[in-house]
Amino acid sequence: MQSIDEMTRNKLIIAAAGSGKTNYLVEQALSNAEKSILITTFTENNEAEIRKRFFEKNGCIPKNVTVQTWFSVLLQHGVRPYQACLYEPDITGMILVSGQSGLKYKNRQGMPVYYKEDTEFERHYFSRERKIFSDKIAKFVCKCNEKSGNAIIKRLEQIYTHIFIDEVQDLAGYDLEFLKLLFNSKIKTQLVGDPRQGTYSTNNSSKNNKFKKSAIVSFFEDNSINIDKDEKSLTTNYRCVRPICDLSNALFPKLQTTESGNDKSSNHDGVFLVKPQDLVCYLEKYKPMLLRYDKRTSTPNGHQVLNFGESKGLSFNRVLIYPTGPIKKWILDQNSELPSTSRSKLYVAITRAKQSVAFVYDYNDCQNMEGLQKYKPSSN
Repeated sequence: MQSIDEMTRNKLIIAAAGSGKTNYLVEQALSNAEKSILITTFTENNEAEIRKRFFEKNGCIPKNVTVQTWFSVLLQHGVRPYQACLYEPDITGMILVSGQSGLKYKNRQGMPVYYKEDTEFERHYFSRERKIFSDKIAKFVCKCNEKSGNAIIKRLEQIYTHIFIDEVQDLAGYDLEFLKLLFNSKIKTQLVGDPRQGTYSTNNSSKNNKFKKSAIVSFFEDNSINIDKDEKSLTTNYRCVRPICDLSNALFPKLQTTESGNDKSSNHDGVFLVKPQDLVCYLEKYKPMLLRYDKRTSTPNGHQVLNFGESKGLSFNRVLIYPTGPIKKWILDQNSELPSTSRSKLYVAITRAKQSVAFVYDYNDCQNMEGLQKYKPSSN
């Protein structure tokens, strides 16, 4: 493995599902015991997965490695030490928000009106209990760094020689502005992510909105950003058999093609369509994990089911997917419109399976569907 001394100062690796991107970062850290390394990621689930990989490979997390969530890093090294640059009162914590924070009221047309930063600073950034809104943390930190003469970045430079960011496609808004600050620091920064799996975001800020989720690759194409892009190192999907990889590739034809590294065979491999009336038979025979877009879709009792987003990071031998209307249209015609979030969630759902993916779909027996097998109880 290449030493991180040999890597360019900033590097982005665009990885495929099942390519071992988290393992890659863990192995990089383990092979460089003399460096001070921070590994960070957005979700608590992924942080736990990183910690798990260290214990599996090494029995512990080495003393030179710190594993933290992205928000925890920003709070520890930005908000708490330097908040006085912008705000004197004690900040009592963080409040996690999924939408846009700082709602003031809704006007007569039902449109939201938000507190403005320049005239209503405290209510723009904080709840009444003085908890900072999660979608404003990176913005607050960037402004503190500016007011303090780059003190936040200098602090990080004194602590870490290298920062690894896993699932970088989850970062959004002012998080990307903070990345720019890191790229211009002495720290070597390595980012790993799969833009096709852009199902979560740290925030819903309008800042850098055009680079959210699967569009994040475009952010790094700016010539002013000092970073090398690697689209070839982690493109083999060791989880999925080839027909599943082929289907997942069709969702993002402009990105580097993913190759299958799974050459195992079972008695039921590939991508299948299952009629609703054949569902009981299929479930009894193959016992797949059931995946649905969200909880509005009802599924048979007695079978474990996950929403598409919840399944991220997991693997199963077989999955059975309940497609939405737009996904059904895409299955028939891969040129049909499919919103970017639905596209990413479907990609996540498809690539959870090692051997087979099945869609609940009332197919036409006479219709030819290239790359899709029609499940028939009598012949399967």
